[in-house]
Amino acid sequence: MDQSNRYADLSLKEEDLIAGQEHILVAYEMEPFGGHGYLETAAHIAAESSTGTNVEVSTTDDFTKGVDALVYDIDEANHMMRIAYPLALFDRNGRDGKAMIVSFLTLTIGNNQGMGDVKNLQMVDFWIPETKLYLFDGPTVDISDMWRMLGRPVENGGYIAGTIIKPKLGLRPEPFANAAYQFWLGGDFIKNDEPQGNQVFCPMKKVIPLVADAMKRAQDETGEAKLFSANITADDHYEMCYRADYILETFGEDAPKVAFLVDGYVGGPGMITTARRNYASQYLHYHRAGHGAITSPSSKRGYTAFVLAKMSRLQGASGIHVGTMGYGKMEGDASDKVIAYMIERDECQGPIFYQKWNGMKPTTPIISGGMNALRLPGFFENLGHGNVINTSGGGSYGHIDSPAAGATSLRQSYECWKAGADPIEFAKEHKEFARAFESFPGDADKIFPGWREKLGVHK
Repeated sequence: MDQSNRYADLSLKEEDLIAGQEHILVAYEMEPFGGHGYLETAAHIAAESSTGTNVEVSTTDDFTKGVDALVYDIDEANHMMRIAYPLALFDRNGRDGKAMIVSFLTLTIGNNQGMGDVKNLQMVDFWIPETKLYLFDGPTVDISDMWRMLGRPVENGGYIAGTIIKPKLGLRPEPFANAAYQFWLGGDFIKNDEPQGNQVFCPMKKVIPLVADAMKRAQDETGEAKLFSANITADDHYEMCYRADYILETFGEDAPKVAFLVDGYVGGPGMITTARRNYASQYLHYHRAGHGAITSPSSKRGYTAFVLAKMSRLQGASGIHVGTMGYGKMEGDASDKVIAYMIERDECQGPIFYQKWNGMKPTTPIISGGMNALRLPGFFENLGHGNVINTSGGGSYGHIDSPAAGATSLRQSYECWKAGADPIEFAKEHKEFARAFESFPGDADKIFPGWREKLGVHK
């Protein structure tokens, strides 16, 4: 059934929709199956995403038609379409009137992903009216709070050197806590890896007190504050809160230095909102475990990594993993820096829409996945700044000398880039950074050919 007469209006102008501030705009890359017209399929998507059915029904009235989602722009040659969704369509909390990301996703990538006339359909960008941003939680804690605890300026406080305890699974409580202590002697931030939680061989109630003690000892020895991101992910929000409460109680006076890691993709928006609303004083660390199932650049369905990051800011994530922009082991390329810019800036041009955030707190880009001190200078040069959290597992524990030396090499790498220094020359005066060349010779050969002769290193 061709529904383009009702669910498409190509006379609508995007500037008028933006000025009206009463629609959420969504851009999709879309390709119909053969035999189906582009506008016809686009209208079917809008219908299925709002008020439509596959037949005419007797219960439709004029008001219902007034909240139709409308296709307002198509670019068939480039497989692109845009839909305007009236704000009234979206479900709202009964307790506080707030908007829900669950409802946003239910409409915008709900049933339309499985329709028989749609071959490919992926959300690539969306726009929220800036006058309606108050409907979303947004972050309560951001990187400036971490800089403050670390004794740094709250503007441009710089790089936070972090790690992930490796191996990600298989350590008993004592080795786990010792690994944390060894890194903290040189670094700032440790996160649980996404599967770590309450394994039978490493129970939470045994390992968390040991980690809290390791933090205290590292702080005493270095005279520096340390940060820990604890995984509270669980199927049930009561279990999440149980874990969170136990962790805060155990860390005691160091509780403000604890972030809560939540696997927000596999757990869903409700898990992020549970953490955001129940623990508004803690840094909310959004881990994307599993997101590549739909956000991979090779995917033709769902939504992109950019869309996921943008949604995380609305939900209140203090930080989210954004990949390594081609500098680490994960998929991605240098242009992915727009993901970081969208979540950290007060206004930004996305792939399609220009989003203003009207003072909503930023979400920190968290950089993870195969990074080490040798890869960081190029990463910082591409991004244009170092105001990120970087969690280097192998880049720390793979350092020849020690995890502390690995952490120090990461810090020195940032200082090298910040000073605009030549990395080889900088390494000659900074031992830990120099030893990173020997620790990761494959990367050294690729990024800094001739380094052995310049640094006097012989096989």
